[in-house]
Amino acid sequence: MNPATLTLMSQQPAQAATHLTPEHWAASNRHLLRKALSEYSHELILAPEMIEDMDDGLARYTLTSDDGKTVYTFIARVLALRHWSIDAESITRVREGKTLPLDALQFIIDVRARIGIKEELLPIYLDEISSTLYGAAFKLAKADAPSSSELAQTQDFQRIEVAMREGHPGFVANNGRLGFNAADYRAYAPEAGSPVRIMWLAVHKDNAHFASIPGLDYAQLMREELGEATVARYTEIVLGQGADPADYYFMPAHPWQWFDKLSIAFAAYVADRKIICLGYGDDEYLAQQSIRTFFNVTDRSKRYVKTSLSILNMGFMRGLSPYYMSGTPAINDYISGLIERDDYLRENGFTTLKEVATLGFRNYYYEAAIPADTPYKKMFSALWRENPLPRLRPGESLMTMAALLHTDTQGKALLPELIRRSGLDVQAWLASYLRAYLAPLVHCFYQYELVYMPHGENLILVMDNCVPVRAIMKDIAEESAILNVEARAHMPENVHRLAVDVPENVKLLAIFIDVFDGVLRYVNEVLVANQCCDEGTFWQAVADCILEYQDAHPEHAARYARYNLFAPEFLHSCLNRLQLGNNLQMVNLADPAGNLKMAGNLQNPIARVPARDMALSA
Repeated sequence: MNPATLTLMSQQPAQAATHLTPEHWAASNRHLLRKALSEYSHELILAPEMIEDMDDGLARYTLTSDDGKTVYTFIARVLALRHWSIDAESITRVREGKTLPLDALQFIIDVRARIGIKEELLPIYLDEISSTLYGAAFKLAKADAPSSSELAQTQDFQRIEVAMREGHPGFVANNGRLGFNAADYRAYAPEAGSPVRIMWLAVHKDNAHFASIPGLDYAQLMREELGEATVARYTEIVLGQGADPADYYFMPAHPWQWFDKLSIAFAAYVADRKIICLGYGDDEYLAQQSIRTFFNVTDRSKRYVKTSLSILNMGFMRGLSPYYMSGTPAINDYISGLIERDDYLRENGFTTLKEVATLGFRNYYYEAAIPADTPYKKMFSALWRENPLPRLRPGESLMTMAALLHTDTQGKALLPELIRRSGLDVQAWLASYLRAYLAPLVHCFYQYELVYMPHGENLILVMDNCVPVRAIMKDIAEESAILNVEARAHMPENVHRLAVDVPENVKLLAIFIDVFDGVLRYVNEVLVANQCCDEGTFWQAVADCILEYQDAHPEHAARYARYNLFAPEFLHSCLNRLQLGNNLQMVNLADPAGNLKMAGNLQNPIARVPARDMALSA
């Protein structure tokens, strides 16, 4: 926590809202309304009507409110994958003949019947929209926000991380963070860039479980992360409470979690000295885009720390399950072993950041009271993840893949700037990017039926002269799966949860939805909107990457035919429909395919590219 930030907020309360100016609020509403129109139309929640066909693929569209009294008009080009590329400045709102300011909250109310959210969940969704607008205005108001040109030149990975403005590109309500107050936002939101000192607690082994990869034990982890002097200091605190340090682990927690949840909801364990507060750690960290993960900026050689954080954001309470934590290091070790032994992935340079150690604390009261899965059981866990910086070679730098979609406060996109500074033409740049990002995902799918959650925040790109040359995947244990339950027969028992049973017709959605729809359709829009290339050029590059892989690996020919990446169309699994269906808990993570919400198949943008006869003749 940054005590100065919280002191300023308490003594000068108006500081919590200085960024909420009419200008920033209007710009934030226009931006979010553009996104809502685009993403709801993409998911067939809304169906805008064309009223004027214009040049160069553009057209003017209209959309009427549920009560028929408000009309929204805008100019858009509908790109591949039913992506609505909307000119934000063209959006107008007219009610009964009167032009009104754009208002994202009112827009949700205007179309509430079509978005289909339950009445009892609508106020929570509106809270999330308000919080998203609040954060957007804050980002616009940042005086030190770097330009895209500055970001393209920086070697500072964390400067890029803090500068990101959009959050998840698909979710409309993507910065809800319900639970944070205005002071918490300034102290803990990634874009605030405030250094945070983590809270440390001693937790009794009756409730806590430690797990780690082979070769790393608890004592070594504490020496490396805390240092011997701090370990000795914390040991003295435990002794001072009349407890035996041998019965405890030292465990990190988010400061917000300690003050707002653990000290109260776990008060019985605090009173019984099963939890002992040790105070703030010495190192300062920066919150990452995922908000509950921290990067050590005092000592950049140390590991990431990820903690439970019981705020509601994008359909989930952001806790960590102590039951999952017990198996997390083993799963990471298993997947990293597959990757390290794989000749293709080793040559490609694709790696993962292993979650090397975990601690989970079980609240037996909630376990006894609530048999089902619940956020109440996920309020107190932590993990340590590898640091990517030691993997860099001379001249290389790191960049979150989310940066490829970044636009600065002046409206300038980062991706075209990277391509320009690289000295490569767009085709060569894309070929390098897709070899680093897409090709390893295709290989893991066909070779092992192994899939990840490869969205922008989960991928770190290794850059060399503004060109992506390798990709590093993170968030492994919670968001990876082997799509074949029979694979358990060849796996250690402690990683069996990795193998899941999913219907055959949804397996390839791990590429089609998570990569094509979830990442590449946005990259395509940035390039087309900035006149870097046309759609044909972009999707040809995607097809070429896949064909290049298939040509080099004819041994998977039967699988290429069974799971055809060149199929004419594919199922459309929708994110906003999931969130609108239940914004408190979108899906059951134990059944990733069981909760999918589909809406109208998407036309495959690479289907027109002829696949190799070899790949489809098996």
